[in-house]
Amino acid sequence: MYLPVPPQPDCVSAWLEAVRVVNARPGHHDHNVIIDVADPLARATLSDPVVAAVDAFLGDRDTKRIETVANTIFPAALYRRYGSPAFFTRFRDKVLPKVRSPGKKSWSGYYFERMMQLPQTDGEPVNQLTEIIGRLKDPNVRALNKFELSVFDPLRDVDGSPYGGQCLSFASFKLIGDGDERRLGLTAMYRNHYYIEKLLGNLIGLGRLLQFVAEESGIAMGPLTILSTHATIDVKNGKWNRSEIGTLLASCDQANALAASA
Repeated sequence: MYLPVPPQPDCVSAWLEAVRVVNARPGHHDHNVIIDVADPLARATLSDPVVAAVDAFLGDRDTKRIETVANTIFPAALYRRYGSPAFFTRFRDKVLPKVRSPGKKSWSGYYFERMMQLPQTDGEPVNQLTEIIGRLKDPNVRALNKFELSVFDPLRDVDGSPYGGQCLSFASFKLIGDGDERRLGLTAMYRNHYYIEKLLGNLIGLGRLLQFVAEESGIAMGPLTILSTHATIDVKNGKWNRSEIGTLLASCDQANALAASA
């Protein structure tokens, strides 16, 4: 069983259509929802009126804003300022100590930590991103389907807690096409996905992650695909309800129409 969202050209269109499709399902949720974005960098900043509207909706309700959610996947500003590999060290030494809860070692809330520090039974943690980039640049690597990124860790994530923890489980980079037409695509799998609170920020953050790996590897950027193994049009008691979601979507449709006519 799966629920395909029609392919979309950009992050805003993908978010709007995915919310609309899942919202129409019984109980406002479904399983194995597939979203495909042709250009995940398009309409992916706060200068876009729809992104700004969603960001204001979340901010007015004391919920993590778009850039905060996107930064948990890829700290774009840190990368732009320090470059690679220096921004990895900066993130480890300056950001993680500030965001990690005292005494909590398994989950900082940043997926990027999982990507750049995969614990090993023996030895130092592995930076999965630099490993993937190194293999993408290596002409001796012939396989086009071995650029995998693990986020879920059974040793850290399987416990007795009924709540919380990581939702992004796994990501897979793929080389698509041949020669000058070759592009790098990314598929990400979520075990659980809140489409109002998180999806738009996730789309933007994953697009920036894909851009980073593509640029560092010297490969053109391709599409982003998300598989939400469970997706829900989430309400937050005391913060927003279904009526407010309807109002948000109406305002986003209006902003979208104005942007299209500009």
